[in-house]
Amino acid sequence: MCTFSYFSLSRRHTFSIAIPLQKQPLIGYPEYPLTLGEHIRKKRMDLGLLQREVAEIIGVTESSIWNWEHGVEPVLQYNPKIINFLGYIPFDCPDDTIGWLAWYKKVSGLTLIELGKQMGRHPDQLQDWLSGERKPFNKSLERIEQFLSLAIHGLSSGHR
Repeated sequence: MCTFSYFSLSRRHTFSIAIPLQKQPLIGYPEYPLTLGEHIRKKRMDLGLLQREVAEIIGVTESSIWNWEHGVEPVLQYNPKIINFLGYIPFDCPDDTIGWLAWYKKVSGLTLIELGKQMGRHPDQLQDWLSGERKPFNKSLERIEQFLSLAIHGLSSGHR
């Protein structure tokens, strides 16, 4: 509501006009973001930043930000910097162990080789598990869960 008042000494009268104001939504503002690009656009618009400024923060080109905001998925290696920019993790974490492993890989921006080095596993074995081609034995599942509980603890303390 915006109120304008008028007061005149010569005529000795006062009146007010009240005009209700509504904030107009910004064009392209994603109220309920679904994609990673929509999360980036929403945060950028909330902060009043240009794509160029977000690109500098994340360490990419302005055209990368434009592409991401228009549906192109970012390269995995940029996920940690994007998450840092957003201030939250926009990916749902599944309940099953292998889904949790895939989530960790995505959030950390790891290749299969990098994940394999962290876990002491061969990347091909990880690919078989993550693709659903093979299921890990119970002992391997226990080791994956141990690895993830330590890794996720380190990840969560690093993002706070």
